[in-house]
Amino acid sequence: MTASCDVGAFYAGLVSHGLIIPTGIKGGYGRGAAFEDILRGFNDLVSRVAAPDGAEELMFPPILPRALIEQVGYMDNFPQLAGSVHSFFGDDAQARELSARVHAGERWDDLLAITEVMLTPAACYPVYPTFSGLLPHGGRLVTVMNWVYRHEPSDEPTRLQAFRMREFIRVGKPDVVVAWRDAWLLRTLELLRGLGLPVQSDVASDPFFGRVGKMLAANQVDQRLKFEILAPVISLEQPTALCSFNWHQDHFSSKFGIRNADESVAHTACLGFGLERVTLALLKTHGFEPQTWPEDVRAQLWP
Repeated sequence: MTASCDVGAFYAGLVSHGLIIPTGIKGGYGRGAAFEDILRGFNDLVSRVAAPDGAEELMFPPILPRALIEQVGYMDNFPQLAGSVHSFFGDDAQARELSARVHAGERWDDLLAITEVMLTPAACYPVYPTFSGLLPHGGRLVTVMNWVYRHEPSDEPTRLQAFRMREFIRVGKPDVVVAWRDAWLLRTLELLRGLGLPVQSDVASDPFFGRVGKMLAANQVDQRLKFEILAPVISLEQPTALCSFNWHQDHFSSKFGIRNADESVAHTACLGFGLERVTLALLKTHGFEPQTWPEDVRAQLWP
């Protein structure tokens, strides 16, 4: 079966079973009650597995200061994925013009102006400024579950413009951070395989933009800075990344002045679970009706 045929059949099955709800936005469908039940069950399972680590839980809104996006270099590397918030700052006459254009079916976006807010493109971004300064001995570990946005409109159900990431962010000495990332890679493979998912890990790179981006991606692969866990949700030839494991070295630490207790520059790493993608992988593997799934899988998600 070709990937394109599989996409259509999978999407149709998700819709017919009430798991997702079309909205007219590519990569912006709604989620039904059963879909959300699976997603919450998996997120809770991750929380139970990670509980012994004692991660500090934080929560942030799905928006970030524009200055932060600029500071971390996102617009240098991923401008094609960014989502900027614009709003109306005009007077009464301009408001009337805007309304008239809307009712006439004309473009009106030139009457809006840029705000100081952007949509969050990575769940870990708001965490790094909280690390600024001197870390406690042993560093810190934080977990978040945030909505993120990336401008990648697609009919393929695993490629969403708005989705949720469950992330763990580790900051500390380089050897500690890398050991933590590598341990979680093995831990996550065991977790997902225990749910019956046919997953594998591989070295990966971020979708850097342009010709310079190709060099950055190659360097990322060469240094083994990023790993992904992949599952054949849509096709065997192009498996879907369910999780990513990233070692940033001192990229964020140098920008936010994050230092270890001994004054050395700290390193950071993060682990991200794509909650919608894991949910879709479970549905593809076990079927559209969770009540028929294997009992050992159900027992883990709904203990």
